[in-house]
Amino acid sequence: MPSSPIVADLRSDTLTKPTPGMREAMAAAEVGDDVYGEDPTVNALEQHVADLLGHEAGLFTPTGSLANMLGVRLLVEPGQELLCDTLAHVVRAELGGHGALGGITTRTVPSPRGRMDAEALLATAAPDAGPYLVSTTAIAVENTHNFGGGTVQPVEQLRRLREGATALGIAVHLDGARLWNAHVATGVPLAEYGALSDTVSVCLSKGLGAPVGSVLVSSAERIARARILRKRYGAGMRQVGILAAAGRYALDHQLTRLAEDHAHARSIAEAVAEVLPSAVDPADVETNIVVLDLTASGRAAVDVAAAAREHGVLVSALGPRMVRAVTHLDLDDEAAAGAARVLAKVLSS
Repeated sequence: MPSSPIVADLRSDTLTKPTPGMREAMAAAEVGDDVYGEDPTVNALEQHVADLLGHEAGLFTPTGSLANMLGVRLLVEPGQELLCDTLAHVVRAELGGHGALGGITTRTVPSPRGRMDAEALLATAAPDAGPYLVSTTAIAVENTHNFGGGTVQPVEQLRRLREGATALGIAVHLDGARLWNAHVATGVPLAEYGALSDTVSVCLSKGLGAPVGSVLVSSAERIARARILRKRYGAGMRQVGILAAAGRYALDHQLTRLAEDHAHARSIAEAVAEVLPSAVDPADVETNIVVLDLTASGRAAVDVAAAAREHGVLVSALGPRMVRAVTHLDLDDEAAAGAARVLAKVLSS
């Protein structure tokens, strides 16, 4: 346990608590049986998110990992290949679900800081690999990129990928767990991002602050198939409008405020860069994730995390020399400033 009270919990933006207004919306939600398609709050949320992203239909899921697995499975049959980058969440942090449950092969392309190189992905794709090799049928892109440090994928690269993939007959899945952050950081319309992918997953339980839930969007035909797969995977839900109401409240009230999280992340990066410039370049902090590279300093990530914890700041050690800090709804200006001071003190000692 930390020797000081918790100043800031920066382990993830999944740690947020529902606001009073969100709790009221949940308590007042009209509900029905979602397996029967009769929960009006869920149905409204699914269509709202689909409309925001320019797709025909949506499907509410309990987790982002499930939304990704369903979205990819709609595009890739068992024994076929999904192409993505080496740091992608779909291959690093979903416990092999795409292979274990979907029978899907994956192949990866290097991506410094998670930034996509459309030409490299397209050059690696093998859409018709013949009878002895695995054929690529989809490419997955993550925006923003978690392990890359909240990196926003340039929309020009996304357009080039879409153009090239279409020419090759390959589909595109967008892991948009933090797509809301990319939208707020760049001003690129959500519908433009959506138009560049065949399936899109978005999380409601990260920066938006809902307690649970993601939405997968695509064509009406694909979403009908995804609904069957969701039930097959054991994730059919009943009166889940209570949770969908939290997601809708988050979209209506807590979307634009993501800019505050981005500002807090930049301030933390600037404080660290003053004492340890090799750890982070503040210009690389585009959204709400700060990745500190301790390689040059020789510091161990677990030691830095432990020292910060002693001063009431919780961060994640993601590797031997990598520390991650994520800003979010429950971090106000004072807490962000306190976290910046603590991390700067720990890294300067």
